[in-house]
Amino acid sequence: MWFSRKQAVNVAPKSTAGGAAALPKQVTTKSRGDAAESAARAYLVGAGLRWIESNYRTPGRGGGEIDLVMRVPDGTLVFVEVRQRSSASHGGAGASISAVKQRRIIFAARHYLMRFASLPPCRFDVVLVHGALSGGESPQATIEWLPAAFDAS
Repeated sequence: MWFSRKQAVNVAPKSTAGGAAALPKQVTTKSRGDAAESAARAYLVGAGLRWIESNYRTPGRGGGEIDLVMRVPDGTLVFVEVRQRSSASHGGAGASISAVKQRRIIFAARHYLMRFASLPPCRFDVVLVHGALSGGESPQATIEWLPAAFDAS
């Protein structure tokens, strides 16, 4: 089932200390994406990358966004696209990274690199989060890291 940014899914209410059910929390597409990005960031930091920035956006309409900007110990700048899908019924997380999406990420990376006098080595990684996350990593979710998943040529 697909949800737009404005639609939400109710999570089952939790009981409070008095036994009464608490109000259900709204799980939005944004909150699921934020949870996936947090899990991906923790995974990459655990793998030895250093976090630089999250959600870098180019100014204006029609630009691009980079989910995570990381740096490898050798100095390589890594632009990371994080994709999360709770099921593979529509091709899974990896299938959602189209050529158009790649061009937007590359555009945003070129804009980001304008701040450097000397360009560092760069690459484009993808982190796929398969399964459901609920505010953090759950046992049903798996993370797949694809270093150098695509290039800017």
